[in-house]
Amino acid sequence: MSARSTKRVADLEELIAGIGERRPRALGRAVSLVENRGPGHRELITRLYPQTGRAAVVGVTGPPGAGKSTLVDRLARELRARDQTVAILAVDPTSPFSGGAILGDRIRMQSLYTDPGAFIRSMATRGAMGGLAPATHDAIDLLDAAGFDWVLVETVGVGQDEVDVVRSVQTVVLVTLPGLGDDIQAIKAGIMEIADVFVINKADRHGVERTRRDLEMLVGMAESEAGDWRPPILKTIASRGEGVSELLGEVERHQEWLHEGGEIHTRQRRQLRLRIENILKHKILTRADEVVGLDREVEKALAEKTDPYAVADDLYRGVVGSERGETGGEE
Repeated sequence: MSARSTKRVADLEELIAGIGERRPRALGRAVSLVENRGPGHRELITRLYPQTGRAAVVGVTGPPGAGKSTLVDRLARELRARDQTVAILAVDPTSPFSGGAILGDRIRMQSLYTDPGAFIRSMATRGAMGGLAPATHDAIDLLDAAGFDWVLVETVGVGQDEVDVVRSVQTVVLVTLPGLGDDIQAIKAGIMEIADVFVINKADRHGVERTRRDLEMLVGMAESEAGDWRPPILKTIASRGEGVSELLGEVERHQEWLHEGGEIHTRQRRQLRLRIENILKHKILTRADEVVGLDREVEKALAEKTDPYAVADDLYRGVVGSERGETGGEE
């Protein structure tokens, strides 16, 4: 083994040890590694994956301005008051200048930053659909394997693509606020079916009861993926900590329901399948570009009016043929 390989193995072992001890510097390095797809990120996940499946993973989503960050901060404080460890992944808009998260973890939730039982990290979406960073799944695995009791994932915005959040977490909390009016109708197109708990934050504002009635009507109409679980609707004023304990109680009740009825295994299977599908898609697209040249084939198809199915067939044959050639199989 070369000196470079030996050092890499030693660095990986040191990083894994640091993750196991929940050292902030090691956790930060590990999240950066999977976020940037750096050397060794795949081996890191391979080593840690058997230790996952213990944390309660909760996604908090909702429209901009609903107070998600404040609510997540209050939830984390409530968990720490109960002597439970918590990690927070705040998935922020991607900066057009640096490619990093616009809002840093030191700016948000400052009271938790120095708490040894809490870890906070902002991640950039990097253009990913669904409000989740491409590496969010891996980051959740890291924090789960590190032994945190809870992992809270705060996602960007709300909309049709935000439904992907349900495939990354166990409990989905949708945060809205009074006065959205017709916007409530738009939410149901994508998020209503996957939300496990609804929260009307800033409940001291005018229109809170109308918002509650609208949500109750839409909950009754929606065909939930959660079977016989009926999502509760709660009111909070996160800035004052009001209703946060009740919210945590409902999240815990949903977690109990998941485990008692076996729904947790259904969600885990669905999440794993999605991850495998996405990895396969990425590998095939990357290989197609390497072997055939995806952009070149697109330009050619545009010029020759070739239908997209035929182009995809040609690209697929090119990928399969190249793989068979490399492994010594028949052409």
